[in-house]
Amino acid sequence: MVDVAKLLEPVSQARRRRTAPLVLELDLTDGLADEAPADPVGRLLAKRHQRLTDVVQAIRRGAHDDRVAALVARIDGRPLGFARVQELRAAVAAFRAAGKPAVAYSESFGDFGPGTVPYYLATAFGEIALMPTGTLGLTGLGITTTFVRGAIDRLGLDYEVGARHEYKNAVNTLTERGYTEPHREATGRIVASLTEQVVEGIAEGRGLTPERVRELTARGPLLAGEALEAGLVDRLAYRDEVYGDLLGRFGGDDGARLQFATRYHHRRSAAARLPAARRGGHIALISGVGTISSGRSRRSPLGGGATMGADTVAAAFRAARRDRDVRAVVFRVDSRGGSAVASDAIRREVALTSEAGTPVVVSMGDVAGSGGYYIALGADAIVAQPGTLTGSIGVLLAKPVLGGMLGRVGITSDSVEGAPHAGMFGTDRKFTDDEWARVDALLDAVYDDFTAKVAAARGMTRDQVHEVARGRVWTGRDARDNGLVDELGGLETAVRLARERAGAPGARLRHYPAAGPLDRLVPSESSEDRAAAPGTAFDAWGPLAGAAARLGLPSAGPLAMPGAWEIG
Repeated sequence: MVDVAKLLEPVSQARRRRTAPLVLELDLTDGLADEAPADPVGRLLAKRHQRLTDVVQAIRRGAHDDRVAALVARIDGRPLGFARVQELRAAVAAFRAAGKPAVAYSESFGDFGPGTVPYYLATAFGEIALMPTGTLGLTGLGITTTFVRGAIDRLGLDYEVGARHEYKNAVNTLTERGYTEPHREATGRIVASLTEQVVEGIAEGRGLTPERVRELTARGPLLAGEALEAGLVDRLAYRDEVYGDLLGRFGGDDGARLQFATRYHHRRSAAARLPAARRGGHIALISGVGTISSGRSRRSPLGGGATMGADTVAAAFRAARRDRDVRAVVFRVDSRGGSAVASDAIRREVALTSEAGTPVVVSMGDVAGSGGYYIALGADAIVAQPGTLTGSIGVLLAKPVLGGMLGRVGITSDSVEGAPHAGMFGTDRKFTDDEWARVDALLDAVYDDFTAKVAAARGMTRDQVHEVARGRVWTGRDARDNGLVDELGGLETAVRLARERAGAPGARLRHYPAAGPLDRLVPSESSEDRAAAPGTAFDAWGPLAGAAARLGLPSAGPLAMPGAWEIG
């Protein structure tokens, strides 16, 4: 006899997939990318990596989708980036404000290591579950800098360094044995500002006083039972218990269906995609991620960081201001800076786009300093998270002097120069006094130009700019208080401002330009084509590129922020 129920089971399952309540799932143990790689190989390698904008839009969309019942996230102790964490916290807050439960689950916040920032993220959720054998690495924040001057001296190596001004300390790790007073002052203020934000967030999320949070932090790391007793987590449980209980709350006997937030976002986006003209145009999201250089945006074939090519970004802005469907641009910047001229080329295209009547709003990521701040100056508004690291308005130039080190092993060099300064950037000798005069003139000119552009863009006097410049790095909160940033918030805030300035309240956000496979095969018509960018890319250090790469100098170039800025 034919089992009818069994025959109809696929139909029943298909119906359930369409109608069952959804619990959106985030797995943050592999981190979040700020953008997808532009190259095909990079896209393939990053296929399983989540993109921050997709996750945030999924959570916010799910808040208003009747079918989405809840949100669950797995969080561990790996760093996610402070501003990215704040972006996620805001999205989770919006989800909970819609009356929907949000649960954070962790095997261990740090697992015998620091876990303050991941736990700060978890406190945005309404419920926190920790595995019974886990730990809570609530130990506070700090920035550690390693100085290698002693080792360099032993090698007989030397550096020529010029900077404007005392806070521009990107090469201090090579030239100093510890913090200078300005370096310590600026770093101390960053740690204090970020600590204030973490304490406020944890206190609000867990219903504790800031004083109590500081007291518990001083006792950390905490065992799972201690964290539960202190009210820092709600329950001790394993994954099967957390997920089983949550899925069982919804959907009757069958329960709810689990779906990754990014899958939900992609499917809903595809279903909702309409011609731009019917939507009244769209907001173009242009990404500027990585060190800034001339030429085309690229990534290291060995898995290194991204490079923001001025030609690629400039072409995107030229295309956006000619595209009738683009009502405004949100420029997402996550960069420690780089080449001064490449930064200015991007800034110019941003300004031209704004002047042409297409509003531009900058949304800063984890870091947007030095050249990363410079490129924002042509925008109509700048938005940063409270924990974004920005500012660093200054310039530096550094070259290694290898003559002494190489001489120890019998390697010497000689040269024939056709002009007095022909060999000044060579690494075999120091600058002469006359060459230093030219270096100082270059540094002064770049710093004066940088601060003048800041003054014009921010409505400040040159003296006011100099007070907050001098190479100093600020948190987004302090930068807003000092007039360098307009509003605190994330991508959602930037999109809101862009819609308001464009008078397009219903315009959707779209990554721009969205190049298809055929676009990569068809040659560009001209440098005005949106896909235009030359194949050759140049290093930000110019003639010093090779030595900078070999000896650990900031590869980003003269408008670069100091250090890696990993907060933990």
